[in-house]
Amino acid sequence: MNRTPPTDCPAWRKLAELARAPAAISTQSLVADAPGLHLDYSRQRVDAATLAQLAQLARERGFDEWRQALFAGEKINVTEDRAAWHTALRAGDAAPKEVKEVLLHTNSLAGKIREERKFKRIVSIGTGGSDLGPRLLADAFSDGALDVRFAASVDPVELERALIGATPESTLFIVVSKTFTTQETMANAAAAKRWGGKAFYAVTANVEAAKAFGASEVLPMWDWVGGRYSVWSAVSLAGVCAIGPEAFSAFLAGGREMDEHFRSVPIEKNLPALLALLGVWNINFLDARTHAVLPYAHRLRLLPAYLQQLEMESNGKRVDREGRAISYATAPVLWGYEGTPSQHSFHQLLHQGTQVVPVDFIVAGADPVLDANAAAQAEALAHGTSNSSLPAYKQYPGNRPSSTLRLDTLDARGLGRLIAAYEHKVFTQGAIWNINSFDQWGVELGKQLAKRILDGGK
Repeated sequence: MNRTPPTDCPAWRKLAELARAPAAISTQSLVADAPGLHLDYSRQRVDAATLAQLAQLARERGFDEWRQALFAGEKINVTEDRAAWHTALRAGDAAPKEVKEVLLHTNSLAGKIREERKFKRIVSIGTGGSDLGPRLLADAFSDGALDVRFAASVDPVELERALIGATPESTLFIVVSKTFTTQETMANAAAAKRWGGKAFYAVTANVEAAKAFGASEVLPMWDWVGGRYSVWSAVSLAGVCAIGPEAFSAFLAGGREMDEHFRSVPIEKNLPALLALLGVWNINFLDARTHAVLPYAHRLRLLPAYLQQLEMESNGKRVDREGRAISYATAPVLWGYEGTPSQHSFHQLLHQGTQVVPVDFIVAGADPVLDANAAAQAEALAHGTSNSSLPAYKQYPGNRPSSTLRLDTLDARGLGRLIAAYEHKVFTQGAIWNINSFDQWGVELGKQLAKRILDGGK
C-alpha cells in the first residue's frame, strides 16, 4: 500500500498541469450507477483527460490494496492499532457470529419495546457518532409507533425538552457511550436519574460501568468500529425503536449493496470512488475550500450534519500516516441544509459569491417540484446567464461545479446506500491523501482543557 505523499505521484503532477487550464462545464453526459443510487457528474469541471488521470492517481495510491485491507478487517487505523471494520456490521450472512447475535438481540429488543408499549417515551443519550446516526434514522423514517427523543448537548435544555410531557414510569433512557465516561453523555445520564428515571439501557464497551450505573440491558460496542461509523450497530437502538426492525434490516441491506458495488466495480464506474476523485480534483487542484450538501427531501434534513462529522472528523488531518506534515489540502469544510429552504438563505453565495463551492444535490424523485428546483439550481450554477446586456448584479457567472445523487427510493434502504457511499468516498480520499481516516485525536485537547477549567484550572 502506498504511503508516500500523493504529490510524489506522476498522476498528481499531470493533474496539476491540467488544472492550469481546467475544463469548463459542458453538456457531456457523465454518470455512474450503483444499486438504487445514481451519480450525475456532468456539471463537474472535468473532461476525459482529467478523469483518466484521477483514476490513474487512485491506482498509484494503491486503491485496490487499501480497499482489500478495509474489507479484510486489517488494522488500517494505525494510530489506535485497530481495524476499521464497520462493513462487517452490515455484512448479513457473512458477518461475524457476534455481530449477527447482537443484531438479532437489538431487533428483538426494539420489537418488544414497540409491541409492549410499556414505555411511551424513549430518550437516547449520547453525543457525536453515538447520536447523529440514530437521530438521522429516527427523524427520517419514524413511523410514530413510539415517541423517540435525543439528548446530545451538555446544555440541560435539550434533555429538559426531550422530557416534556414524559413520566419517569413510562420513559426508557438509552445511554450510548463506548467508554461510558463521555462527559456530555454521563452528565445527561446523571440528570436523567435526578429527574426520576427508572429504566436505563446502555450501549457500551464498558459493561461493568454500565451495570454499576443501573442499566438493566447492556449491548456491546466493538473497538473496531469508530463512533461516526457505528450507525449500523446497536448504537442505533433508539433509531430501531423509531423505525422498526424491518426498516433497520433494510437500512443494513442498502449499506451492504453499496459495499458490494464499491469492492467489485472498476474505478472508472465506481460511484463512491468517483465522488472521492471529484472531491480531490476540486479541493487539491481547483482550490475549493468548502463543499455543500443539499438534500432536496425533508426526511434527509439532518444528513448534512451527519456528513459533517463523517468527513471532517475522518479527514480533517494535518499529518499523514507517517507523521509527516502535509503540504496539500485534505478535507474541506462541509456544510449544507435542506433544499428548498436553503435557496432562500445561502444560495446567493453559491451563485454570485467570490468563493466557488462545489455542491452535491441529493434528490429522490419523491416530488416533481423538489426535483425541478434541484435541477434548476444545478443548471444555474453550471451555465449561469448568457445575456450580457443584464446589469452585473443580475448576471450569474456559471461554471460552478455540482453533482447530483438520485435515490431510487426514499426509504431506509435508500439511506443505507447513500451513507455507505459517502463512507467509501471518505475512505478513498484518505487513501489518496495518505491519512488515517479512522482516528480523531484533534478532539481530545479541548476535552482535557474543559475538564481542567471545571476543576479550577488545575
